[in-house]
Amino acid sequence: MKRTQQTLSEILSSLQPLQVDWQDDVALRVIDYLKTIPQKKKYGRPDIKRILNHNFDDALLIFRLFLGLSKDQFIPMLNSELGGGGSGIKRYNQDQDAYIQALVSLEVPQAMAACINRVPHWSDILVERLRSGRGSAISGMKRGRTVEDFVEAIVKRIFTSYDVRCDFSGISGKKAKCDFAIPSRDLPKIIIESKGYAATGSKMTDIMGDLEKIMTAKRHDTTLLLFTDGLSWNQRQSDLAKIIKFQNEGYIERIYTLKMAEQLEEDLKSLKAELGLE
Repeated sequence: MKRTQQTLSEILSSLQPLQVDWQDDVALRVIDYLKTIPQKKKYGRPDIKRILNHNFDDALLIFRLFLGLSKDQFIPMLNSELGGGGSGIKRYNQDQDAYIQALVSLEVPQAMAACINRVPHWSDILVERLRSGRGSAISGMKRGRTVEDFVEAIVKRIFTSYDVRCDFSGISGKKAKCDFAIPSRDLPKIIIESKGYAATGSKMTDIMGDLEKIMTAKRHDTTLLLFTDGLSWNQRQSDLAKIIKFQNEGYIERIYTLKMAEQLEEDLKSLKAELGLE
């Protein structure tokens, strides 16, 4: 091999976009099957059953495509409709009618009708690319902010002084990040963490580290509250169990969900009176 000295400009001028074929065997198979689905105004249980019986795994992917949901979003929703206990092929074979009803409850037939009968426009391709790329990341951020905004609305009704998304000062000068520090980040008397999830992944694991940092830094007489929600916790029950253990052991005063919003408001009012806060 002949020795040579390359230059930056030489390499830069030779660069080109990397083209990756996203269509694997599953994608090709699903695309072929989609072309066989007849177009009609309404779809129902027989249509869902036909797709499930053709290829169960492909069927769940097809239903997700119609609903516009990722696997991490779809499976917890399906599990919830089924009442827990899994959503695999064994569950389907155990009670096909109940399984199909769960998909009907998720409005799969309506999604099929809307998608199949939609008159396409060239912009639809670009909109879909935007949704699956940038839109996916934005959706995740919005879910988290929606929960934060919901909690802040409650906090704002009760307290006149609080800091949002800040580093608070705790025991021996230790600091940690939190969503709400009441009445301020300087030795707060109440700390609230708020997390909302619709997909499993590293972000759900991060909450464990965040809580542990708060528990290590906060004073022992500082009340820590956690507000969280999302069906994805059904897929991360071991992590949720650890958080509940923290609550049982007194590190977290209480855990709330959206259904417990009134309880959160009542508890904050009680803490306001007990701690003499404004």
